[in-house]
Amino acid sequence: MGSAIVSTDLHLAGAEDLSFIPLAVAAVAWVGLGAVVTARFLVQRDRFDQEARSPAAFTGPAGTSVLGARLAILGWWWAGLVLLLIAAVLWVRLLRPVLRSWANPAMGTGFLLAISTASLAVLAATLAVVGGTAWPALLSLIPLTLALGFYVFVVRSFDLDQLRRGRGDQWAAGGAIAISTLACARASQAALALHLLGPGAAVLRWATLGLWIAAACWLPLLALTELARPRLGYDPRRWATVFPVGMYAASSFDFARAWTWVASGVWVAVLAATLWQPVDLLRRSVIPQGAGASRQASAHL
Repeated sequence: MGSAIVSTDLHLAGAEDLSFIPLAVAAVAWVGLGAVVTARFLVQRDRFDQEARSPAAFTGPAGTSVLGARLAILGWWWAGLVLLLIAAVLWVRLLRPVLRSWANPAMGTGFLLAISTASLAVLAATLAVVGGTAWPALLSLIPLTLALGFYVFVVRSFDLDQLRRGRGDQWAAGGAIAISTLACARASQAALALHLLGPGAAVLRWATLGLWIAAACWLPLLALTELARPRLGYDPRRWATVFPVGMYAASSFDFARAWTWVASGVWVAVLAATLWQPVDLLRRSVIPQGAGASRQASAHL
């Protein structure tokens, strides 16, 4: 999710060559994680079913859709369509177990319910714009409407203390609005280009503005709570910070283009921390052994 949206940001900013770096990371991560999920489904079905009850599982369809939208922008329309089908199947498969196991108050990961739904709308509307085809544009209105409903559902029970204690996933509260803004903008763009919806296209434009204002209100609140209580240690949930910042840049058009570089900086920092984890684990396992051997040698002498 985070890598694919940062790639999109860099593309929109005109840094096309740089955009291929996070795109490559996103593609490799998608293939690797897809292999892990498939293996669990085939070999560890109990574990798969247990993990499918968590809202965090919606990172699957969300990441697939955001990657598909980026590929569609590159001109790989059929690749985007295939990923849309995969994401939709995953979303349908996860919806019932997640809702049946829903627990209140909602944590930051709960917003992935809205994010994954909106990501389907983003991909469908992008396919409509790129391919000049009407049916994906009309189809995108269904997940867009559902995403807004899911956002209200989650935000009503969101634990606001997560803004102070969250380990990165609290940023999803703003990311859900930002991706809904992008979905609405893409749907509006498709409606205008393909002469769809009539007066409804104007409604989408006004809805896009309203959602962008809501996303802009979340951003300083999230940033200020991070500054008031810095949480600098690595946590995998920090990838949930990369995505909202990147999505805010993508949904802001020319209003906040500088956020592209902020999102890129956050992406580099979190990626570096992620890649450092196995090195740090190896270092911790080797150094104590070396230190112990040195002490034994000194005692022997």
